[in-house]
Amino acid sequence: MKYVVLLGDGMADYPTEKLGGKTPLACAFTPYLDQFAAEGTIGLVDTIPPGFTPGSDVANLSVLGYDPLLTYTGRGPLEAASMGINLGPNDIAYRCNLVTIGEKDTPHAFMDDFTAGHISTAEAKEIILDINNKIGSARLQFFSGVGYRHLFVWRNATASPETVPPHDITGKDITEYLPRGNFAEEINSIMQQAGDILKDHRINLERRNNGKKPANFIWLWGQGVKPQIVPFTQKYNLQGGMISAVDLLNGIGVFAGLKIIRVSGATGYIDTDYEGKAKAALDALKFMDFIFIHLEAPDEMGHEGNAEGKIQAIEAFDEKIVGTILNNISAFNEYRIMVLSDHPTPLDLKTHVADPSPFAVLSSSKEENKASGLLFNEIAAKKSGILISPGYMLMGKFIRDWKTFIAG
Repeated sequence: MKYVVLLGDGMADYPTEKLGGKTPLACAFTPYLDQFAAEGTIGLVDTIPPGFTPGSDVANLSVLGYDPLLTYTGRGPLEAASMGINLGPNDIAYRCNLVTIGEKDTPHAFMDDFTAGHISTAEAKEIILDINNKIGSARLQFFSGVGYRHLFVWRNATASPETVPPHDITGKDITEYLPRGNFAEEINSIMQQAGDILKDHRINLERRNNGKKPANFIWLWGQGVKPQIVPFTQKYNLQGGMISAVDLLNGIGVFAGLKIIRVSGATGYIDTDYEGKAKAALDALKFMDFIFIHLEAPDEMGHEGNAEGKIQAIEAFDEKIVGTILNNISAFNEYRIMVLSDHPTPLDLKTHVADPSPFAVLSSSKEENKASGLLFNEIAAKKSGILISPGYMLMGKFIRDWKTFIAG
């Protein structure tokens, strides 16, 4: 049996006037996703436990079968694992965004762009290296990642402040959302020192001259200590792989014991190599039992409030990832494939919400499919009457008990 998970990050949404009162999933041309819903089994999955901030970290832990109440310590340490950064028991890892802080038409600094204009990895690497050289130390360390996504580690820290994700405060005065509580003064000082370095940095001077947004500040958030996670491969006795362009998913994959499969054209944005991911998965299935493909693009478009871009990302996901897998999976005889969104990222809100998201499972065994004839969208998923809550229970059903679940 081959098990495949195809996840469009933030793909689910709310009805929006931008699309005539429909969601992007309802507007997009998605024949393959619709085939999953019509011929397989569609439902809703609740990936965000009460009290948790909705995000891809918590949601994807749930999707992989981990109870966030027992395993989640923060986003930073998950990304550290992907980057090969070892954390001691008292080390705290923070996600470090390069961001653009604006001051136009407001008396206070505001979050203009949490991606610094989707700064390139090469530009960002030079910036992060300079910050580390000037304010880093044996205890305070900066590590460069991909695009605007980087990491800061405070070694032997005893506490950390409350922080806010920068993608939650686009257009808002940052003074109300700066770190507060334990160690807040120190963290805010580090952010301000980095901002002083970035103000007239060579990279930013070039970006301004080229009409691009500068990376004029860092934003530290999502901190935590190293989690204790039983490997997925051990739980289910499967050899598996993770295909993603972002360190968060690859870090979860590392803790889960999955092989991290790199695709050279994977960017974490709408210009990613969709088909390259699918082809890499099909190659890996020749010697693995489980593959997880993660696509970041719909989430990025949701954060931008870009309705056309989100539909484009969903349609590319459908055609080039879901379609490629579906058209070639028969070579493996027995299989179950799951397609889903981890959480909604509504265009009108430009951030994550905790509502349940659609999922659908298609099995090579006809008796494992409900074949409801529904389409793949939020309304159809609710109409199915199936809700998996808490969401971490879905993976166990998918791998071990799907036939029993469908029969019940």
